[in-house]
Amino acid sequence: MVKGNKLIWLLFVSLNIQSVSAQQKLTANAGHSHNDYKQQIPLLEAYSAGMGSIEADVFYRNGELYVAHESSEIKSRKTLKKLYIEPLIAFYNENGNQAYADSTQRLQLVIDIKENYQQVLSKLMEDLKGNESVFDQQKNPRAIKIVISGNIPPAEKFNEYPHFIYFDGRPEKDYTAEQLKHIGMISQNIAHYSDWNGKGTPTPPDLQKMKSVINKAHKLGKPFRFWATKDSPNSWKELGHMGVDWINTDHPTALKNYYLNNAKVEYTNPQAYSPYTPTYKNDGAKTKVKNVILLIGDGMGLAQIQAGLSANFGQSNIVNMRHIGFSRTEASNSDFTDSAAGGTALATGHKTNNRYIGVDANGATVASIPDTLAQYGIKSAIISAGDITDATPAAFYAHQIDRTMSHAIAADFKKSNVDILVGSRRESFLGNKDGKLMQQLYEKGYQLQQTLRDFEKANTGKQLVLLPDSGTQKMLDGRGDMLKTSLLKSIQLLAKNKNGFFIMAEGAQIDYGGHANDLSYVVTEQHDFDRLVGQALKFADQDGETLVIVTADHETGGLSLLDANYKKGEVRGNFSSDDHTNIMVPVFAYGPGAQNFIGVYNNTEIFKKILMAYKLN
Repeated sequence: MVKGNKLIWLLFVSLNIQSVSAQQKLTANAGHSHNDYKQQIPLLEAYSAGMGSIEADVFYRNGELYVAHESSEIKSRKTLKKLYIEPLIAFYNENGNQAYADSTQRLQLVIDIKENYQQVLSKLMEDLKGNESVFDQQKNPRAIKIVISGNIPPAEKFNEYPHFIYFDGRPEKDYTAEQLKHIGMISQNIAHYSDWNGKGTPTPPDLQKMKSVINKAHKLGKPFRFWATKDSPNSWKELGHMGVDWINTDHPTALKNYYLNNAKVEYTNPQAYSPYTPTYKNDGAKTKVKNVILLIGDGMGLAQIQAGLSANFGQSNIVNMRHIGFSRTEASNSDFTDSAAGGTALATGHKTNNRYIGVDANGATVASIPDTLAQYGIKSAIISAGDITDATPAAFYAHQIDRTMSHAIAADFKKSNVDILVGSRRESFLGNKDGKLMQQLYEKGYQLQQTLRDFEKANTGKQLVLLPDSGTQKMLDGRGDMLKTSLLKSIQLLAKNKNGFFIMAEGAQIDYGGHANDLSYVVTEQHDFDRLVGQALKFADQDGETLVIVTADHETGGLSLLDANYKKGEVRGNFSSDDHTNIMVPVFAYGPGAQNFIGVYNNTEIFKKILMAYKLN
């Protein structure tokens, strides 16, 4: 097949392969706006979406090139020149001799000739006259590329046309080195290789056939496109995995958004962590529980757990827990709960209205777990990787009718029986409207700590650990082992109590990531929370009298997973909402009494099951 100087040929192929492989991480600029003229606004919608390839079918009639799929659809005003060539020349000039304002973006106009290529190409040359430089990539690599498809000349006639006119090749054809210079891309109908419907993944034999034809094009230094592909996010994803260079779409804006959101909906874990391996020695034992560790992954549903599992290369502490149930999270006044109503249900065993903290649906104060257990000499700690006056932790010590009442929530702490409180938003305490709050807390025996290091030095007494906001920054910004340190120190202090302890620790920012529709945020916070679970399981095994419960107050974001590869630690998701959903959340339990958490029940039952585990009656 190869003729002429072999060294020059190999160099040519090498340079073209580099240009193709450089686009392996696809963006919206890899989009091919198929039958673009059928869009409500031809050219402009695809152009504004940043498509790198725009296709127009053309017919030659009465001295003009008309854009249409069938000859019966020809309309007098829809000429190739008016709809595509003249606007593209204007964009090129406005952008300083390049297709897009962003110099990294490229553009090709694919002209699909329906019939009579001789007349079409002759008229095309006439329409381009005087503006050839706009389309000449040999003179300017950022020029707009023209690729002729459909009814094209035989390969041996390619050299009869200007060098800036390229043709759409076929993988089954053998081209000479000279002919390949005129090939702009290689395309084929996907049906030649598979009847894959765009859902799931192709069969391994079909996938191999598709990858082979793509690789063949790449070895020739040419970008590859399948046509007649399904037009959906899953199809776009799978085609990208195969290595295609152009993604066919009839929905350029949707494809743009698909790629635009990549940074927020894709995550690749740079390094795995190893989960703790439980002994299961006391798991499910029918013995009295001395200690309970309740771990709440705020906003953490099954999809968040699965995302964390996949991104940690198929490993997780949570999934090592064998006793599993499901909690219904509805609030009193809505099926969609918020953290206030959800946290209150867990903390008090009472359903309440959204935004209510530690009160029932009528606004009456209800006792929390720490206050109930204090009557039996059981000490408690409340820990959050966020604002300690926020809804979920606040429900365990405060009683207010609006979760935003941060100062009033902080002031309620002086009435609480919580022994250790750890989190941020210290201003709500230190600058509280009740100027006597801190003095009253000191009189109750609380020691104020403002750093984790100072907290770690504490040996006895009640602890009020008010961290700076930077102390609970997100994991992506470097929060570190704040949750682990807080849990282990709280266990160390409270384990001295002969009657046992209760600890609630919250992975608050799984929820924040869900609200932000940011999968990287969600997964890194879920991993931090899962590592916390491992610490709790380890202590439970060492202690033998500790029950560990892992659950959520609700799910946030309506997360679904579109792609995952646990072998590579990769995951891609999609959020249907930036708010909470009413999807049931899982409940995992480990240790004595764990079997009592199996089944489906209201979130209020978790409070009751915890009290039953202590066997206080």
